[in-house]
Amino acid sequence: MAIVRPFCAVRPNPVVVSQVAALPYDVFDRKEACQVVKGKPLSFLNIDRPETQFSEDVDIYADCVYEKARELLEARMTDGTFIQDEDPCYYVYQLTMDGRSQTGIVACSAVDDYVDQVIKKHENTREEKEMDRIRHVDTTNAQTGPIFLAYRAVEELDRLVGQVCAGKPVYSFTAQDGVEHKVWKIAAPGLLEQIEKAFRKVPVTYIADGHHRAASAVKVGLKRRKEHPNYTGEEPFNYFLSVLFSDEQLMIMPYNRVVKDLNGLSKEEFLDKVSQSFVVKEEGRYPYAPDEKGQIGMYLEGQWYSLKARAEILSEDPVKGLDVSLLQDALLGPVLGITDPRTDARIDHIGGIRGLKELERRVDEDMKVAFSMYPTSIQELFAVADAGLLMPPKSTWFEPKLRSGIFIHKLGE
Repeated sequence: MAIVRPFCAVRPNPVVVSQVAALPYDVFDRKEACQVVKGKPLSFLNIDRPETQFSEDVDIYADCVYEKARELLEARMTDGTFIQDEDPCYYVYQLTMDGRSQTGIVACSAVDDYVDQVIKKHENTREEKEMDRIRHVDTTNAQTGPIFLAYRAVEELDRLVGQVCAGKPVYSFTAQDGVEHKVWKIAAPGLLEQIEKAFRKVPVTYIADGHHRAASAVKVGLKRRKEHPNYTGEEPFNYFLSVLFSDEQLMIMPYNRVVKDLNGLSKEEFLDKVSQSFVVKEEGRYPYAPDEKGQIGMYLEGQWYSLKARAEILSEDPVKGLDVSLLQDALLGPVLGITDPRTDARIDHIGGIRGLKELERRVDEDMKVAFSMYPTSIQELFAVADAGLLMPPKSTWFEPKLRSGIFIHKLGE
C-alpha cells in the first residue's frame, strides 16, 4: 500500500504565481538558465539554478551557490512572494496542453516506500547528478521540485478529483509556452480522509519522471534520520514532494534519435544491412511518424522510410521488446556501431515535443540519419518496473512538464 500524505505547502501568492512557476531545473544548461532568469527576479529558476546569480568563473557546485539558493528562498518567503498553508492539505494540479488535460494529486510520498520498492523505478541514476540535488535540498531545507509519480487508476480517486475540479481553483494561469495550469486546494477534513483512504487501494506507485530528484530527496531524508536518531517517522524529512497521476491521465511522447554517420557504410550497404532485421519501405519526402508498435520511421538523404521489425527480432521480454530496444539491438549497435548510447558522441536524442521537422533539420545540418519512434506506453513502463528491470536511456518523454515553484515541501524549521 502506498503511503500518500497531505502536507503544509509553501506556495506562491496567487498574485505572482505565473511569474514564479518555472520549468524543471534539468531542462536547461547553465547558459540557457542564465538567459531565462534575466529580468525575471521571481522566477523559481533563480532558486533552482542558483549559479545564475554568479559570474561564469564561479563553480556551479561551490558552497556559495547552494547558500544563495537558501538565501533567495528565505527572502521570497519573507517578502510575501511565498505563503505557507497552516494545515496539511492535498492539492489537485491540472496541466492543459494543446487542448488535452492531465490532472494529478499533489502530496507527500514516503521515503520508506522508496526504500521498500513500493515506489518503483525504471531508470538508473548518476551519482554526480544526485549530489547536486542532495546539496540543494539539504541546504535550502526544502524539496523544490515535485517527483512525477504514476499509479494504476482507482475509480474512487478519479471521482474525488473530479469533485474537487468542479470548484474554484486557487491558481489559474497560462505559461509562456501555452500550457495552462490550474490548482485546487483540498483542506476539508472529510475529503482529506477520503483521499487518504482511497490511496490505500494503490499497492504501488511508479516514478514516471524525476528519478534523480527522488533519489536525492530520499538520501536527504535518510541523512536527517541519522542526524536525529530519535526520529518518530512523522517528521517532514520522512516524506518527499510528489504529484501522482493515474495511468489514464498520462501521455508519453516519443524520444527520437539522430546519428552523425553511417559507420563507414554507403547508403546502399546501410539499407541492405537494415533490411536484414526490418522490412524497409520508402515513404516519400513527407515526415513519417510510426502509428503502431514495432514500426520506426527513418530519414536519410531527404527521404523518409518506414522500418517494420521482422518477427525474429521481436521479444516478449519487457525491456528487449521495447521499440527503443529493437532499434538499439538490431540497428544502432550492430549496424552503426553505437554500443553505448549514453556516452557515444555520434548519437543525439530529440524529445518528441520538438516534432519531426527537427529531425529533418538536424540531418540536413549536422547529422546523417534520423529515427522517429513510436512512443513507449505507460503500461510498458509499468511492466519494466514491475519486473525490477531498467529501461534503455531516453525511452520516454513526458509532456507537459510539471512546473517547479508552485509547491514546496519544507523539511522542518
